[in-house]
Amino acid sequence: MDLLVGQHLGKRFGDRDVLSNLNIVIAEGSAVVIAGGTGSGKSTLLKILAGLMEPDEGTVLFKGERVEGPLTKLIPGHNKIAYLSQYFELRNNYRVEEIFDIANRLEDSQAEQIFELCKVDHLVKRRTDQLSGGERQRIALARVLLTKPGVLLLDEPFSNLDLIQKTALKNALSSVIAAFQLTTVLVSHDPVDILSFAEIIHVMRDGTILQTGSPHDIYYHPKDEYVAGLFGYSAVVDEFQRAIERPSDNL
Repeated sequence: MDLLVGQHLGKRFGDRDVLSNLNIVIAEGSAVVIAGGTGSGKSTLLKILAGLMEPDEGTVLFKGERVEGPLTKLIPGHNKIAYLSQYFELRNNYRVEEIFDIANRLEDSQAEQIFELCKVDHLVKRRTDQLSGGERQRIALARVLLTKPGVLLLDEPFSNLDLIQKTALKNALSSVIAAFQLTTVLVSHDPVDILSFAEIIHVMRDGTILQTGSPHDIYYHPKDEYVAGLFGYSAVVDEFQRAIERPSDNL
């Protein structure tokens, strides 16, 4: 089933086309990565899919119904589409339990399962200014999961974390996705994060989707040097090696 769909999406900032006639389909239960270099439009696309940014052209559908943007909705966003960025977005000087109480739409047993999976059950009495970066990001993840989303959109969630914190968040995220069969879309430029997470990868460049495929297809059969370069230089080097080993027609 097509859960989240973007149709003919366009977005301009000034005289620059950030998205151009872009189409994307997110199937229910899938783990999807939107990959691309800086300025490719991937974060803009994610915000539009979340209903947090208005497209200049096109439509976003969740389960066949239009996702309204901030021009038509007083409080931007969709109550079944959870969005989490690298900036944590937690209120300052609140206790963690207060943040959870505001967000929670689950029964106690389900909420406790999320706290356990996200490794935050021991943090509920702390204030947000007493948390490390990794703890803040796991708290932010638990908070959006308490809203009972139909799809989770993650915008570079590992970017500001050290290796230990990053590993803890990845483990928590993997546990949550497996436990709840949650449809998840990750924006990233890190090849390790992308290839280890994705079932489907959409590679973006200049506001369009350049290639879509499985991690195996993208890594071993990149469409061009740009795609190959995003996932390491081995594919480019291999092609170069084959080229210099072929006899030249001019010799």
